[in-house]
Amino acid sequence: MKIAVEGCCHGELDKIYETIGYLERKEGIKVDLLLCCGDFQAVRNEGDLKCMAVPQKYRHMQTFYKYYSGEKKAPVLTIFIGGNHEASNHLQELPYGGWVAPNIYYLGYAGVVRYKGIRIGGLSGIFKSHDYRKGHYEFPPYSQETLRSVYHIRNSDVFKLKQGTLVAQCCRSGVFRANLCADPHAHRCVHDTRLATGNLPLWEQGKQLLRKKKFLRDEVESGTLGSPAAAELLDHLQPSYWFSAHLHVKFAAMMQHEARGNAAPKTTKFLSLDKCLPHRDFLQVVEIADRPGSSEQLEYDPEWLAILKATTRLQKPSPNIWHPPENNGLHTRWDYSASEEAMMETVSALNGELSIPENFSPTVPAYDPSRPQPHTPPAYCTNPQTTELCATLGLIDIYALAGQSTQNWKEEGANDEEEDEDNRSSGSVDEPSEYPSDTSMLINSYNPDEITIEDEWEEEEEEVEKDGGEVKKTGTDAVVPEAPAGAQDSDRDSSPRREAMGRLVLPPPRTAETDEPSDLPPTSTPFSGCFSQMSSEEEGSMPPARVPKRPSGETKGSFNPIGNTPKIKRRNQTIYATADDEES
Repeated sequence: MKIAVEGCCHGELDKIYETIGYLERKEGIKVDLLLCCGDFQAVRNEGDLKCMAVPQKYRHMQTFYKYYSGEKKAPVLTIFIGGNHEASNHLQELPYGGWVAPNIYYLGYAGVVRYKGIRIGGLSGIFKSHDYRKGHYEFPPYSQETLRSVYHIRNSDVFKLKQGTLVAQCCRSGVFRANLCADPHAHRCVHDTRLATGNLPLWEQGKQLLRKKKFLRDEVESGTLGSPAAAELLDHLQPSYWFSAHLHVKFAAMMQHEARGNAAPKTTKFLSLDKCLPHRDFLQVVEIADRPGSSEQLEYDPEWLAILKATTRLQKPSPNIWHPPENNGLHTRWDYSASEEAMMETVSALNGELSIPENFSPTVPAYDPSRPQPHTPPAYCTNPQTTELCATLGLIDIYALAGQSTQNWKEEGANDEEEDEDNRSSGSVDEPSEYPSDTSMLINSYNPDEITIEDEWEEEEEEVEKDGGEVKKTGTDAVVPEAPAGAQDSDRDSSPRREAMGRLVLPPPRTAETDEPSDLPPTSTPFSGCFSQMSSEEEGSMPPARVPKRPSGETKGSFNPIGNTPKIKRRNQTIYATADDEES
């Protein structure tokens, strides 16, 4: 079986499929499967663009909407994982994976499926230590902080993947784009190219990488390059192949694992690929032996579903720290690997049918280039695919649960407002600095060529190609989150305090309405269960709320982005009036 592996997609589906078609004609082959290693950008309409962590100038529709609307159909079965530049409100509808368009399948936060006897697993997102031990608590409308934390890898998903003993034994061909892998009997894909690379300079391949990306040397030599979560999975699963992306460079290596017991040591073929641009190494075809007599349909993996069912109650949509169960005397159960009985129960719940139903249905209207609506508000709703799977297997819809928790937090916050206002007004909580306070490592760690969240696309914007004396700019696909002024890495700034102060000022969600009711689907359509943020003409240009600096000695009140005077509940006016009299 021939599998095409692609690095960062960036919404360029037309170009990727055209490239595959060209290779098929040139080489006389037939590609059976396409694996995309992240930054897929499944943007359905203008509203989804506002839920993607990119600056306004880089918010382009690209071509996914054509496949979502049915205008086109993917010519080859496509499986992908999420990266750090995604329409998060769309992908969050499918926490356990599902179809985002006919013949295009998303693996979810983490997932394992089967195709022609090969197991394919994936882990979406990138690694950030400050969010790694949290739950999937994010829910639209996103703040400036949750817009970024929503795509950060969580230890709960890594914990689930590590329960798969069959994956560990059969992961011989892995595909990783920061977290994607497959198997002949298993493949795994990862978006964030992170490995235990302390000895990377000893590899000949490592030296080749450093010749391409010299600024990575310090991270390579210190062993900090890459994702610790991906490294943990790689060591545990030891797949035959591991495919990845994110660093926008092609890099291949052979990784020799230590022998376990009496078994011979295993080797993983590692491949990282570039992004979809002309003259870049963004796609490669690998050939993997399939299993004769296996299904031609994309199938559920019974072991993975049994693991999901066993761990579903462990999931908490909370920003609080979560520690996985361990054999330390504090937990009644710490081994959630699937037994044969559990797998048979899962198969029975599916009535013996492992083929993934082709039950895609649009949940929001698709972009119409003939009638652009730049002020379309972002929509967020549950997905019938997730609802059906949860009902069948008894799983919890993490996305819906996060929405309920968000509403509960708002209600609890309203009840506790009096105590919060007292704390803030008395100056008991320090006001967060507008700039990073710890600069001790900036001199040694900064490198002008370093690929960060802010400037990874600036590198492409500044590249020029001379063609017949004409200078052309390249890299129009640049996609990167906006950072607060002075921040070194906005993706690292994810503290609860920053969330409270930097949250976007958005009204509560309501049923989607626009100035042109005729453009909306009737209430009987599948979209009627969705909600959206209220929009205005100024929405696209409205900057995030900022905390005004106060002169020394000024009383700190609760933050109000509308005016300088904090709003005080009627029942608290007497208290605050008394406090003011005392100060005067």
